[in-house]
Amino acid sequence: MKLVYEPRIWKFRGEEYEYIHTAYRCEDTGEQFTTGETDDAGFIQVTNQYRAKYGIPYTDEIVAIRERYGISASKMSAILGIGTNQWRLYEAGEVPSVSNGRMIRSIANPKVFLDLVECAHKMLPDKEYFKITEKIRSVIEHSADFLTEQYECKRVFNSTRGMENGYSATSLTRLKAILLTVLQECGEVFCTKMNKLLFYIDFLSYRQRGMAMTGLAYHAYEFGPVPDRWDKVYSEFEEIRQKSVPIGEYEGTVLVSDSKPDDSVLSRSEKEIINTVCSLFKYTTSRDITAISHEEPAWQAHQEARSEIPYSEAFTLKAL
Repeated sequence: MKLVYEPRIWKFRGEEYEYIHTAYRCEDTGEQFTTGETDDAGFIQVTNQYRAKYGIPYTDEIVAIRERYGISASKMSAILGIGTNQWRLYEAGEVPSVSNGRMIRSIANPKVFLDLVECAHKMLPDKEYFKITEKIRSVIEHSADFLTEQYECKRVFNSTRGMENGYSATSLTRLKAILLTVLQECGEVFCTKMNKLLFYIDFLSYRQRGMAMTGLAYHAYEFGPVPDRWDKVYSEFEEIRQKSVPIGEYEGTVLVSDSKPDDSVLSRSEKEIINTVCSLFKYTTSRDITAISHEEPAWQAHQEARSEIPYSEAFTLKAL
């Protein structure tokens, strides 16, 4: 069976959203079949648009909010008054209502959450109430560190979370884990080649999962797809060193590292995507992978204007 991609309309909560439908087509009968994975990818394409439109937190953000306060999913549901298992369902991918979504976004501010815990005081055993409020006050005390991390992200990433970066979270921790995983898989990597590897990782991730991985946006430049602020990206982490090496009459820059990535940061499916791309291009030179990227419709359609490459082009990839 052959994988086919076609634009379709999905009606979600009374609104219509465009997405790219992925299916396997039988070449004998023309009948199309989907899998749980392809259906999930389409659903995420649609719900990401809905979340972005109404300011509803993404699943990973919902998980991060709860983990920041060290509270169980059932306890979060009780404090917010949203039903016994509702928070757990949100962490599993269910999209909150607009009102619940905005309430969840508001409790990212620990002072707001502390006020809600105070409102739920009578519902909590005293020991648990004091434990939760103590943790929230600790978060408030260290909020300057949290804001510093957010500032550092804005300094490195050129776009906020949305279609521009494949709806991926902008996280320095995740980005470092991805870069170190690539270097672990491929060894020393020229910057030019790393640009293309990240492009293929992100766009393959969007095609398979409905969401990119690095938080980066890409432009079509002379030497192929290039992530925004790539120079800042590669110089951001002290674990990754840049080394000049001679290439004929010129010099090139390779990225090297002796550090191992944090395996807990990336999911199994994300690791598989990185492995797929690295296995395919591990022994490909920078010149050759540039030539391969020039065959991609994603680059060809935008290179003349040197414009941003939309993630919808993920479904036109030829090399993967």
